[in-house]
Amino acid sequence: MGSSVSQPLEPDKVAAPLEAASSANPAPLDKPRAPTSPEQPPVFSNCWSCRVLSGSGLIGAGWYVYWVARKPLKLGYAPTPGTITQMVIGISIACWGVVILSDPKGKAFRIG
Repeated sequence: MGSSVSQPLEPDKVAAPLEAASSANPAPLDKPRAPTSPEQPPVFSNCWSCRVLSGSGLIGAGWYVYWVARKPLKLGYAPTPGTITQMVIGISIACWGVVILSDPKGKAFRIG
């Protein structure tokens, strides 16, 4: 019941040497296939629930990053370039979430 690392190697399961695997006459390549049409639907569709979940998650993450950067400022510490950069990144993440929720170009739409 141990892992394969702890068990000894069996000679029939060892890979063939490289010299035997390569030959002077390689197998002919398959015919080139016709290119796929660009109208095929994407693998991951833009469903409404996916946009709500990811958009609200990004808004929450952006709020948290901004809040962590804002906390020392409320205690009276002077803002540093790192703090301001963190606040800008937090706002940017939240804006990205708003863009995903609003879907400005109308790429995602409900079917049904």
